[in-house]
Amino acid sequence: MKRIPHITRRQFLKGMSAVAVGMPTIVPRAVFGAESKAAPSERTVVGFIGCGKMANDFHLSTLLKFGDVQAVAVCEVDQNRRAHAKKRVETAYSKDAAWKGCAEYTDFRELLARKDVDAVVIATPDHWHAIPLIEACKAGKDIYCEKPLTHTIAEAKRCIDAVRQHGRVLQTGSQQRSNVFGQFRKAVEIIRSGRLGKIQTVTVGVGGPSKWCDLPAEQMEPGLDWDMWLGAAPTRLYNSALSPRGVHNHFPAWRSYREYSGGGHTDMGAHHYDIAQWALGMDESGPVEIIPPADPKATSGVKYVYANGVVMTHGGPSGCVFTGTAGKLRIDRGVLTSEPDSIVKEPLGEKDVHLYESPGHHRDWLNCIRSRKRPVADVEIGARTVTVVHLGNLAYWNHRKLRWDPKSWKFIGDDEANQWLDRERRDPWKLPAA
Repeated sequence: MKRIPHITRRQFLKGMSAVAVGMPTIVPRAVFGAESKAAPSERTVVGFIGCGKMANDFHLSTLLKFGDVQAVAVCEVDQNRRAHAKKRVETAYSKDAAWKGCAEYTDFRELLARKDVDAVVIATPDHWHAIPLIEACKAGKDIYCEKPLTHTIAEAKRCIDAVRQHGRVLQTGSQQRSNVFGQFRKAVEIIRSGRLGKIQTVTVGVGGPSKWCDLPAEQMEPGLDWDMWLGAAPTRLYNSALSPRGVHNHFPAWRSYREYSGGGHTDMGAHHYDIAQWALGMDESGPVEIIPPADPKATSGVKYVYANGVVMTHGGPSGCVFTGTAGKLRIDRGVLTSEPDSIVKEPLGEKDVHLYESPGHHRDWLNCIRSRKRPVADVEIGARTVTVVHLGNLAYWNHRKLRWDPKSWKFIGDDEANQWLDRERRDPWKLPAA
């Protein structure tokens, strides 16, 4: 079985490690993520679009520690979260005499218009990923975009087109590829080395699809641009659950509703279907048939059939379970088991598959911004993964079998289903051309 294309990047990073030991002046020290501040010319200047839980608890807390990053601006429709993020940036840089302060915006277009910003982190609700992502590409910015990458299949394809056309580096927030939550890369290497034999079935244990929003109207709170939060979604009266104040919300209510998200299915599905796609060697493809469960009210049980005969089912234990002709393997955060157990206990050999080892999701992104190589969770990887979940949700919502062509990004002989590839959008928030 062939190694994935990232092998040249692996060699590149090995070379950097050697340089770090013996010849530190050959590459900028910023490449290594030193805590000490790099020279201004060696820093990647970053802006943040969306300042909720993920931005504050993960992206800001991580990137502000890197000496080769300079955060200069935050954008958020809620003044509380915006002020919190601004203060966090300014506190981090308070001892830097050259620091000029952190700008704040409500409209992402003002941030993207800044010529000094090299890259942006997009950590908005799902329905607000694609438009700023595409516009960032047009503005010449590199992008880290939270998962799930898009809210519709049409957006997924358009994001690939935009990144490729404008030559940008995009990292999807599928951090499991960088091995931060367990031995996901090892599991994929085991599977792709053939230790399970021929893969027959996969189960993916994650939450179910979303539903239409039925929340009652509440009195508007001050300090929130509600119309901007809705964006392309339908007009509706305010409800605090959709835009919770503060920065410590675990599973925000908007994830449950179709106007803004695909539910728990796209939430953790963007992580675990990603591992399934990776292990099956389907990073540039996907299933060809999607079969809904018999019960029209069911929220699990949809089946995906791949062209090679593998059947993947939504449901089962958390994470992924792969069953092949020679054994079974389960991978989840903190879990890597197999039947027989020798499958995971026996070390991989030199001739087995060895995938690119990410140095960390943010560090991989920053390194690729410098090298102009594709990161471990490149735009097509994120787009293909989220499309798998969207296909399943369409099968649940419409309760009928679908035939999908991964090459053309269309349903086969199904004009009605092809109308479901995108959603209606409020003016002026149309899906931009690439």
